[in-house]
Amino acid sequence: MSPVHQGEPAEEPTAADGSAVTQDYLKAVWAASEWGGEGASITGLARRMGVAPSTASENVSRLVDAGLLEHAPYRAVTLSDRGRRLAQAMVRRHRLLETYLVAALGFEWDEVHAEAEVLEHAVSDRLLAALDAALGHPVRDPHGDPIPDPEGRVAVPKLRAVESLRVGQCGVVGRIRDDAALLKQLARAGIGLDTRVLVVGRGDNGAADGRPTTRVRAEQPEGAAAGEELVAVPEGGLWVLARPEGTGAAQ
Repeated sequence: MSPVHQGEPAEEPTAADGSAVTQDYLKAVWAASEWGGEGASITGLARRMGVAPSTASENVSRLVDAGLLEHAPYRAVTLSDRGRRLAQAMVRRHRLLETYLVAALGFEWDEVHAEAEVLEHAVSDRLLAALDAALGHPVRDPHGDPIPDPEGRVAVPKLRAVESLRVGQCGVVGRIRDDAALLKQLARAGIGLDTRVLVVGRGDNGAADGRPTTRVRAEQPEGAAAGEELVAVPEGGLWVLARPEGTGAAQ
C-alpha cells in the first residue's frame, strides 16, 4: 500500500501570484525536492528554465520577496508554505492533463509533457475537476509521478532505483523519468508502468551524458517467451516498487 502524505489543500494560483513564469519556477523547485532532494540550485533552475544564471537569480529574488520561495546564500532554493501550496496546484494540473492526454486522447507518453506545459496555465478549475472525475481520480500520471488530490494528499509509493538491483533480479516498474528518448525505447521494448523487468547487465560505456546504465528487458508471464529488446536505462531513469513479490524479485 502506498503511503499517503497529508498536506494542506492545494491553493489555486490567482492573478496576484504572477505569470506562467512564476508558476514554472515554483513547479521546478517542487520537482527538485519531491523525491527527497534538498531543493533547487540557481544553476539548475537556469538550466531547466532555459535562461542565464543571472536571470534565474533575479527571478528567485523576486519570488523570495513575494513570499513564495526561500533562499539563503550558498543554500538550496526551497518553497515557502504558500509557495508549496501553489506549486502543488500546478503539479496537480500538469499531471492530470498528461494523464488525460494519454488515457483519453491517445497521445504517446513521450509527447504529453510539452502539451501539458502549455495547457496547465489556461485550464479552469471546473474543467480540471471534470477531467479528474472522467479519469476516475487517478493517483499517478503516465510516468508514475503521484498526482496530489484537491486536499493536498499525495500517495507516494515506496520505490528503489533499478540500478540498485543485482543482475538477475526482477522488479515491477513504478516510476519512469520523463525523458522522451528513454520513454520511446521503453515503449518499443514493451516496458511501462507495472511491467515486470529483469536486470540483465550493466552498461559498458554509460549513457550519452556519462551516467552509467542498467540493461533491462521485460519479463513475460511464465511459459511465454522473454522480451528480446534490451533497454540501457541511465542512472536515475527508472524506479521499481521497493518490495515486489515473486521469485527473483528485489528484496
